[in-house]
Amino acid sequence: MITNPALLLSIAVVGVALVVVLITVVRLPAFLALATGALAVGLAARMPFGDITRSFQAGVGDTLGFVAMVIGLGTVIGKLLAESGGSVVVSSALIRAMGERRLDWAMMLSGFVIGLPVFFQVGLVLLAPVLFTLVQQTGAPLLGLGLPLVAGLSTAHGLVPPHPGPVAAIAQLHADAGRTLLYSLIVGFPTAVIAGPVLCRFITRKTAAVPGAIAEQLAGTAASPGSAPSLGITLLTILMPVLLMLAAALAQATLQPGALRSALEFAGTPLMAMLLSTLLALVTFGAARGFGRTRILQFAEEALPPIASVLLVVGAGGGFARVLDLAGVDTAIAQAMGGKAISPLVLGWLIATLLRIAVGSATVSVVTAAGIMAPIADALPGVNRELMVVAIGAGSLIAGHVNDGGFWLVKEYLNTTVPQTLATWTVLETVVAVCGLAGTLLLALVIT
Repeated sequence: MITNPALLLSIAVVGVALVVVLITVVRLPAFLALATGALAVGLAARMPFGDITRSFQAGVGDTLGFVAMVIGLGTVIGKLLAESGGSVVVSSALIRAMGERRLDWAMMLSGFVIGLPVFFQVGLVLLAPVLFTLVQQTGAPLLGLGLPLVAGLSTAHGLVPPHPGPVAAIAQLHADAGRTLLYSLIVGFPTAVIAGPVLCRFITRKTAAVPGAIAEQLAGTAASPGSAPSLGITLLTILMPVLLMLAAALAQATLQPGALRSALEFAGTPLMAMLLSTLLALVTFGAARGFGRTRILQFAEEALPPIASVLLVVGAGGGFARVLDLAGVDTAIAQAMGGKAISPLVLGWLIATLLRIAVGSATVSVVTAAGIMAPIADALPGVNRELMVVAIGAGSLIAGHVNDGGFWLVKEYLNTTVPQTLATWTVLETVVAVCGLAGTLLLALVIT
């Protein structure tokens, strides 16, 4: 295998460019372009043939092992929410509370708050029906509401514990979890505001998208045989995964090992939280609304076909990222950045950004960057380890593009083309990363 850092980085850049060209110029399906790009990177890096296929398959499997069930269950909840009239109830409440002119703020706040305890993918599939119903009711542009939503979700996912990236960085850097949480919220909320309602009003002037097949499935209707669920029941069902994951996080922080803590941690895993919430939705949005078992089964089956292409693309993005990882791109970045005489906070952020651009996964970027920065933090006693976690988390979000599963998920849900997704989601993620670093450096002036 090739070990020259400069050559490996060049291969990674060419591999990403190849994927973009295959999709936008050659018009290959996205999952096929990603698989081709992974093959080209593996061959160019002189990986053994068997390792190329095994690493791609492992990346697909690891990605879909979490994402497939979460998206599937979330889509079933969304379909039931729409058919029961629950999404109309929530969207009407948001319109009354915020007014139609501030719905972008409402979606950003919803994404940031719900994104605190849940994964990005979970938050998106839970809030998608509300988004699509608001667009249908008010005539607001899809991107004008959708981009603030994903800005809130992404900022919380990358910066705030208990998400896996920040939690792993806390452990590696021996940072204090409570202070890290406080600092991440102080930095994260203004970042979500800037990347959400503020930035998106500029982005959407030149880019527009119309709801697609997923929106048609999940937009709210009034075709309920009984009365729509109350706002309280609707919010309880939507927020059940949030509550279960939050309970698991609190149990880990406050309870001694035992049966209760184990049960809460089990129920709070993303898969179990979504499964339990889906079972609740079958009752609150299904049977309690007067739908029969045959109709409920029909809703569940109708919800799944539109997400098949989403899963293929997201899985292939995970496979492409794994090939880049095993080709040694992350190690090449670490070697290229070694010995740079700059602020430790900026250095941690910069390493995370390069890893994110090359490898795609925000979590991998955080974990790898934190591992690289841990001995540096030990050698420099004046470094604020909590702020370093926040800086690394911000860097891990920059420039999400074709090797990032979230890129394809946002593309499919917001029904944008690849160039449009690069002009919206990729720009938004870059603003989150830059504002996150700026906020961290400003906070460092106050607390250190």
